Amino acid sequence: MTTFDESGYRRLTPVDTHGAERAARLQELGLGERPEPEFEEFAKRVAKTLGVPNAMVNFISATQQYVGGLYSQAMPDEGASAGPEMRTAPLDTGYCPHVIARGIALVLEDVCDYPRFAGNDIVDRMNVRSYLGAPLIDRTGTALGTLCVIDSEVRPWGRDGLHAIKSLASEGVELIHSRERQG
Repeated sequence: MTTFDESGYRRLTPVDTHGAERAARLQELGLGERPEPEFEEFAKRVAKTLGVPNAMVNFISATQQYVGGLYSQAMPDEGASAGPEMRTAPLDTGYCPHVIARGIALVLEDVCDYPRFAGNDIVDRMNVRSYLGAPLIDRTGTALGTLCVIDSEVRPWGRDGLHAIKSLASEGVELIHSRERQG
């Protein structure tokens, strides 16, 4: 479905029709407002597993993205010390809102190959050249956020990368469920 903004221009960020229910579920789980140690460790393990310099666990509310788990090889200890500017982003920035709206993984071996994605703010701001992300869909069927990795180099993710991020996202969902069980 193609949508347009008020001035008649095609929207590049997909319309999210589940933002309010996702925000309520995130609030119920206590996620999306601060760094979470278990997701910080998980992001580090994801980066090491996929051999990439950056991994994130993003929780996406109705109004913003929040990085609840962050690993960057450039600053391996940035986790808890990363400021709000590293942790929050508007919904029209990055690729994760597309993953949420689609409800399926997104593989961009070279973001510059896709005009829709090449002009995204993070290409220049964070030097993103490749992206691999999958939704974190919990037991209620709600996509709470994403697990993603980025690199400043082109990455031939292929089917192996797609399968890996989907499998790792399943592990991320289990972390969410474990947290919920522990109350």
